[in-house]
Amino acid sequence: MQMGKAFLVVRMKGTINVPHWARTTLDLLHLDKRFRATIIPERDNIQGMLDKVKHYVSWQEVDITTAKELLEKKARKEGYRKIAPEDVTKLGFKSTDELAKSIAEGSVTLSKLKPLKPWFALSPPRRGFKRSTKKMYGEGGILGNHKELLAQVRLMM
Repeated sequence: MQMGKAFLVVRMKGTINVPHWARTTLDLLHLDKRFRATIIPERDNIQGMLDKVKHYVSWQEVDITTAKELLEKKARKEGYRKIAPEDVTKLGFKSTDELAKSIAEGSVTLSKLKPLKPWFALSPPRRGFKRSTKKMYGEGGILGNHKELLAQVRLMM
């Protein structure tokens, strides 16, 4: 499985007591609520934004299968409706596979794909978190650059 050049970013903390600068950055990433996820292409400014809000989010490079699963199960359009195959063709892609591939490679951003919402709403993980939700990944938690995030997100879909 070849890894792309895009990050899957999930907001792990809620909206209470978030300083103004962090809220602004999270809004720019379209992560306005807890357990919202988005896929963003890897760029220098994005890396800086992630470092800035690393105590609120966790991220990992996304693979094509996860991107496809997110699009099929959790992608929404106007009125919070699921996307249909004809929506994908309207965006100029042959299938969700092709759309997932270009998102995972970072060649297209979710926020540019109108009628799609630029985020995925996830639920809390089934059977709970296995690590601390208050610590960075290196300290035994889930925040920051999370090496097992894709497996965690599968439990949240």
